[in-house]
Amino acid sequence: MINNARLWIMGIIAAVATFFLTVGGARYMMAGGDPQEVERAKGSFKSAGIGYALALLAPVILTILNKILGG
Repeated sequence: MINNARLWIMGIIAAVATFFLTVGGARYMMAGGDPQEVERAKGSFKSAGIGYALALLAPVILTILNKILGG
């Protein structure tokens, strides 16, 4: 069950991170040199990076939880 949950969690997190990456790219392209909009785009890129890192770490976190719970 935890293995199945791991796959779902990784997929959902990766999908959300991809969404933030796309939004950041669109904001950056449409910024037109506006510094405030460029900063918003950078924030979206940072969120996407954090999301991808969490998606990569999800198996490790769930393995630790599995060992703690005795599964």
